Amino acid sequence: MAGSAPKRVAVVNLGSWGTAVAGLCARNVDEVVAWDFLEDVVDGVNATHRNPRYATGYELPANVRATSSIEGAVAGAEAILIATPSAYLRGTCERLRPFVAPSTPLLVLAKGIERETGLLVHQVASDALGNDRRVAILSGPNHSEEVVKGLPAAAVVGAADDDLVGLFRAVLGGPHFRIYGSRDRVGVATCGAVKNVVALACGIASGMGLGDNTLAVLMTRGLAEMTRIAYALGADPITCMGLAGMGDLVATCTSPHSRNRTFGRAFAAGEGLADYEGRTGMVVEGYRAAASAHDLALRLGVDAPLVNSVYRALYEDAPLDGEVAGLLSREPRTEFYGLNRPEG
Repeated sequence: MAGSAPKRVAVVNLGSWGTAVAGLCARNVDEVVAWDFLEDVVDGVNATHRNPRYATGYELPANVRATSSIEGAVAGAEAILIATPSAYLRGTCERLRPFVAPSTPLLVLAKGIERETGLLVHQVASDALGNDRRVAILSGPNHSEEVVKGLPAAAVVGAADDDLVGLFRAVLGGPHFRIYGSRDRVGVATCGAVKNVVALACGIASGMGLGDNTLAVLMTRGLAEMTRIAYALGADPITCMGLAGMGDLVATCTSPHSRNRTFGRAFAAGEGLADYEGRTGMVVEGYRAAASAHDLALRLGVDAPLVNSVYRALYEDAPLDGEVAGLLSREPRTEFYGLNRPEG
């Protein structure tokens, strides 16, 4: 469904993806006001139309301005796009709460699962800000490094109704950035979180020199695992075959732009999370998702051997060779087991 773009939108957090999204919005709306807590980012965007920390070679359109006032960013915004990493999403939403009207449409761009509650990212935003039906989620194979260059890409917006999809299609869509719609917010969000764990596994395997066949196995068995978790949460399994699932999985597991894959390779070489994030300035969503997806699978009673193996390697210092051997020693089953709910 088509929709008309609002005149003013807010983008919350100017990391690499938030910067790219601000540029996408600027083509379709009169004014984009972006919030960030880093003063050098705010000053750089306002003075030079460039983010001094992320996507530094990209010149933002003239109708994008930045502010360090979260109230000022969302004042008068007809839609808000929240690009905060999932680990900080609740805190950001709580900061937003006093300044956001109950009916303002929200689009969550984070990918993850809140470990303490097991909530998916759109559910975290709904819990913190209220009015669940106005909260949508975007996911897909969208590396910011390519989006800012105008290379063709696509994403899916998960929303409770088609009008909300139409609104965010009008805000973000364009000839090189296609927006598809889905009513399956749970499926879109689950895929966005679990694919990052699979990408970590692929990065580790690549760093260990295990070859392309191994990576293909990890991706496809990871897809099956993602689908079992999503299905157990009530999602439509077909969502996992789309942009949020298979599409994003391919990009995240194979691209040198993927921070999850590159951290996996670094981890296999002995580098820890703190050193990697300090060196790159990037948040590794998959590290946090490994713990929350592991907990969620246990609670749901879902067989998730790859997620569990990544969790043990990251959080319990399990030897990588031992985890590989453990996965290879499992008895093979039918390929798509675990997708039949019991009757009753």
